Amino acid sequence: MSNDVVARSKDLLGAVLCTNLGGILTTGKIVETEAYKAPADKASHAYGNRLTKRTSILFEPGGQAYIYLCYGIHHLFNVVTGSPGNAHAILIRAIEPIDGIDHMLARRKLQKSSYRLTNGPGILCQALGITTDWNGESLLYPNNIWIEGPANKLKKKDIISSPRVGVDYAEECALWNWRFRIKGNPWCSPAK
Repeated sequence: MSNDVVARSKDLLGAVLCTNLGGILTTGKIVETEAYKAPADKASHAYGNRLTKRTSILFEPGGQAYIYLCYGIHHLFNVVTGSPGNAHAILIRAIEPIDGIDHMLARRKLQKSSYRLTNGPGILCQALGITTDWNGESLLYPNNIWIEGPANKLKKKDIISSPRVGVDYAEECALWNWRFRIKGNPWCSPAK
C-alpha cells in the first residue's frame, strides 16, 4: 500500500467494497473517503503516534481493516494504508449499492432503497454487515471483506475535496481538505 494516504483516498473512489458474511454477498462502489495520517494529524486516533490496544492495527502493514465504534453505537470502517509503523488510514464514508441490496435493506430495517441506505460511514457498515468483529481483517480476496478495482481511475475534475466531517476538535487539522467525493454522485453523505 502507498504511504501517501491522501492520494490513496482519491484512488479508492470508484473501487468496490465487498462483504461476504455468512454466505451473503453485498457490494457497493466507494463514492466518499477521508484520509487520516499520524503522527501530525490531530484528527487521527494515532495522533502523536499514540499506540494503544485500539490503535495498534493502524501501525501494522497496509491492506487491513481498522473498524471501531463511534459513540459506542456506529461501526466505522477504515482501510489501513501505511507501511509498518506509519499509522495511516482511510475512512470509507459512503458507497453506492451494487449487489445484495435486499440484504442491505433488511440490515438497515428499510422498506425501499434510498440514498440513506449507505450515504454515511455508520449506516454503510450496518448495510454491509461490517462490525468490529472484522477489525484487523486482511482486505484481500477471498476474505470476508475485500476491495476490488477501481476499473478506471477518476479524473481530477471528477473529485471534490473538502474538510473532513466531525473533527472540529482537531484545530488546524480540521481545515485540511482530506474528504474526497465523486462529483455529482447522489450517494455521497450530505455536504457540510
